[in-house]
Amino acid sequence: MRLPRPVHPYIVLRLRLAHHALLQFAASLTSSMEIAFFLAGPVLLGLLSVIALPGFLAMTLPWPAALAIIGTQTLLTCLPAWLLRKRLLPAHTAAWLRQLPLPPRLRWQADVAVASLLMLPLGIAYGVSASIWLLQSPPWLRPIAIPGMAATIAAWLLAWIVTSCIIARRLRAPRPAQKARAPTMTAYVPRLPRWRSVFLWRQLFWLPFWRNDNVIGIQQSLLLASAGAGMLAWLLRVPHVPAPLLGLLTSASLIIVTDRGDKAVREQIAVLRPSLNAWPLASGNLIRLACGASLLPALLVLLGAGIVLYAIDPAALQQRVTKVYAITASLALLAIVGLRRLTARGRVALVVLSILALSAIGSELWN
Repeated sequence: MRLPRPVHPYIVLRLRLAHHALLQFAASLTSSMEIAFFLAGPVLLGLLSVIALPGFLAMTLPWPAALAIIGTQTLLTCLPAWLLRKRLLPAHTAAWLRQLPLPPRLRWQADVAVASLLMLPLGIAYGVSASIWLLQSPPWLRPIAIPGMAATIAAWLLAWIVTSCIIARRLRAPRPAQKARAPTMTAYVPRLPRWRSVFLWRQLFWLPFWRNDNVIGIQQSLLLASAGAGMLAWLLRVPHVPAPLLGLLTSASLIIVTDRGDKAVREQIAVLRPSLNAWPLASGNLIRLACGASLLPALLVLLGAGIVLYAIDPAALQQRVTKVYAITASLALLAIVGLRRLTARGRVALVVLSILALSAIGSELWN
């Protein structure tokens, strides 16, 4: 009897590193997932049921459109791997693994195994969604059920290959930096910045959120863009989209961009606290400035909403519901940033109640 070959220790190591990174990511999203499931649980379940729909629809279209749909579905399926690539393989871990004397075949097997940690849950979601559609069996699906299943499986397998390539690319050696110029000898003249707190905030809070593997800057930019786009679509009464849904998405974006920004600032303050305590200067103004800066994205969206509303319907600014929405939003944002001793559960409750309150007030805006 032939015994199965044991798994290579390198593959086991890579799987454990990826599993640990995914657990850390899940822990960091605990509060956000609670908010999402509480506010949009039925919507998320509906999205799960239609995840396999593009593969079936592709079989009802001409081949150029079908290939475009399958390609788009593949890219969207690979999006989690692209977003999590720096967590799965941090720079220092990738640099260490790169030095190990291992054959390329073993490295590729490890990359495929790590990709399976991301793709197998998505494969289960695809299977559940396809089963729902096959059980319902609408008339348009019956003639193309088998080709649709084949297209769905092909898109998932192609996404698995692309995900493996994304992870393998992370282990490539970085390009050599260009040769720097020889420093010129100049006299050093120390300069004290005019606005010291603003200068320190930029150096200690703004720039670190954009450097190395930190994604806070990109995250806040995307949340700010979604909040601005949602507010603009809501105020302009975009057709074919229910106004209460736009109000809910806009209110949620306003609160979440502030919540995520304040959380990132608190984590950065905890990292800098030992150094700040050792500096011969008072850090209170710097900390207050950093906390207050997390309010700016949402306040800018509210200010822009006031300008747009004044341009399209000046009378709406005089309505009581508009003033109540602005005051409630401002108080909710100040509470999220100002209440420093809230527990994690209390913070989730504050965020959820703020979103629900703003959505209820905003639903009356166009009535």
